[in-house]
Amino acid sequence: MCPPGTYAAGFSLKVEDPIDGDDTALNGIRLHCVASNSMYSPNSASVQSAEGSWGGWKAIKWCPSGFLTAFQLRVESSQGGGDDTAANNINFKCGENELKGDGTNWGDWGGWSERCDGKGICGIKTLVEEPQGRGDDTALNDVHMYCCA
Repeated sequence: MCPPGTYAAGFSLKVEDPIDGDDTALNGIRLHCVASNSMYSPNSASVQSAEGSWGGWKAIKWCPSGFLTAFQLRVESSQGGGDDTAANNINFKCGENELKGDGTNWGDWGGWSERCDGKGICGIKTLVEEPQGRGDDTALNDVHMYCCA
């Protein structure tokens, strides 16, 4: 959860870029929290939930104004005997703006979450598959966001 009195105004993604083998795509999501009176200060706090073992962190995407208020997850359905990746990308809304994630293009976009009634998103919980050894790894499978007033 963001520290008290702060809300997510930006996000960054941990992504494994496509490889010739067992892809995992989206491995982690960080929220970057700021106080409502200090937008984009260097004093922002980063919060995240569980993350996968692969890939690297991409640059922070900041709201032009306001806080993150809704999200949309891109998920690849089961590939049967093929390479599964599960969650691949995420977009956020802040005000009338849409911030697009730096994930991969596999799968389909789900619908938008409901907008936060309060000021904005302030917390995150992820579902991450543990490494499968010789099996098919997927890393991040699902995400829940929390809203604060």
